[in-house]
Amino acid sequence: MKRKIAVYAIAKNEEPFVDRWFSSMREADEIVVLDTGSVDGTVAKLKSLGAKVYEKEIVPWRFDEARNEALSCVAEDIDVCVATDLDEIFSPGWRNALEKAWTDETRRARFKYVWSFLEDGSEGTVLWLDKIHARRGYKWHYPVHEALVREGGGFDAPNACITVDGMTLFHHPDKTKSRAQYLPLLELSARENPTDARALHYLGREYMYSNRWQDAIDTLKKHIALPGYVWPEEKSASLRYMGRCYSNLGQPESAEEMFLNAVMLCPHLREGYYELAQMYHIRKQFALSAFFAARGLEIKNRPDAYMSESDAWNGQLERVLRSSRDALESGQ
Repeated sequence: MKRKIAVYAIAKNEEPFVDRWFSSMREADEIVVLDTGSVDGTVAKLKSLGAKVYEKEIVPWRFDEARNEALSCVAEDIDVCVATDLDEIFSPGWRNALEKAWTDETRRARFKYVWSFLEDGSEGTVLWLDKIHARRGYKWHYPVHEALVREGGGFDAPNACITVDGMTLFHHPDKTKSRAQYLPLLELSARENPTDARALHYLGREYMYSNRWQDAIDTLKKHIALPGYVWPEEKSASLRYMGRCYSNLGQPESAEEMFLNAVMLCPHLREGYYELAQMYHIRKQFALSAFFAARGLEIKNRPDAYMSESDAWNGQLERVLRSSRDALESGQ
């Protein structure tokens, strides 16, 4: 059965990316963009290519309201909606892969997302996004790092969510754009959702990115202490981030404790072993470094969760193992 598919996006001053993005998205039946205040040629270029462009400034700015406004502009007779950004492109043939996977029971779909690349052009951070959904019944939530949720609450049935093989979205960001708006929006998200794991985890991580080590620790402690919270992989990531913060605060014992706790919580994740191997290598504790590097390398399957980190999978762990073993052989 042929289904009508729409791509929708938000944009502001994205003129350099328009041609590349539109070419990638043109397999859709409809391409909708909400422009939120461009002062360059974004709007004119999109219209010239055939996109349906709507214009509205979102004040105060928040990503969920912008995406919900964009979604409201999608035609009512569309069956499947695909949310993207203008700094992203799909692998060719993505529509065919989506149509083959989508069934009458499907409501949501996830696909491979290459968020970053290594210097040699190979894939860096890879995760799986679920930004494909049925036309009705969904809205975006959270001021930043927004997520799709069901209108009225609740969860989709297991058979309503699918994974689309052969559909990959590649992220090629404008590195000149500032992340300055992220932190205040994440603080707003945590105020609006004070017991929400997602809000606290992202805020703690952003504090870490901003070198606000103690703020990150305090926030991530709240995250891992949430009652009834059961996603161990995200908890393990929070423990690793806390370990990095303690290291930067000159508290090596606390850092070591956090990294060890991360591994004990999720022994199937390579990232915790990488942190320990690196830490012990820096301390010139080469036997421990080699031990944890070797243990990490025993894990062959990279998880598809967003907190998977490229450094644990890009050859760095192998280099730490070789260096540690060389140091041991030389009597260091």
